[in-house]
Amino acid sequence: MLASHYYAGKVEAGCDEAGRGCLAGSVYAAAVIFPEDYQNDELNDSKQLTDKRRKQLREIIQRDAVAWAVGIVTPEEIDRMNILNASILAMHRALDQLTVRPEAVIVDGNRFKPYHEPITNNREPITIPHTTIVKGDGKYLSIAAASILAKTYRDDYMDLLAQEYPQYDWLSNKGYPTKKHREAIRQYGITPYHRKTFNMLGDGQLSLNFEY
Repeated sequence: MLASHYYAGKVEAGCDEAGRGCLAGSVYAAAVIFPEDYQNDELNDSKQLTDKRRKQLREIIQRDAVAWAVGIVTPEEIDRMNILNASILAMHRALDQLTVRPEAVIVDGNRFKPYHEPITNNREPITIPHTTIVKGDGKYLSIAAASILAKTYRDDYMDLLAQEYPQYDWLSNKGYPTKKHREAIRQYGITPYHRKTFNMLGDGQLSLNFEY
């Protein structure tokens, strides 16, 4: 059973991202706040669930959460700032959109930057305490829920892009570096949705020589 909270007695948001290792598409992140005594035995790391079950749980998460939001960072932004900074920015953007302000943040993984609550009424920004938790999506309900929201909303986005560029097999690979995806890049070049600073062909070379 996953734990409900890390910070006892605080309004706590769990964060996770999806799409960090992809060659194409935006990186998505989600933030979720559950009631302090919330329990749901069905929630788990999104990678451990089927697509159908993730979609079912997304509805339950959105119904049960005190607040939830999704943040997005585009391929152009990823290329400017690198994927680690982009992933953290996506989580910050998700936190910015929460309709309930968190008093603490827990994050899947081991890298994060301090989150400052948005400035309102000329008040100085408040830095929200945070904790990074390796494999947190398998330990805490709010992080597991964030992993599910980030994954499902990003999958929906990649399914739409796949209609525009079907040759890259994004319906199946969601932008990840599969053999079929890389073969399509080799044959057709890259699209405006590809991350130009990534190693497209797996040969250690950047994709800057590609056209689209």
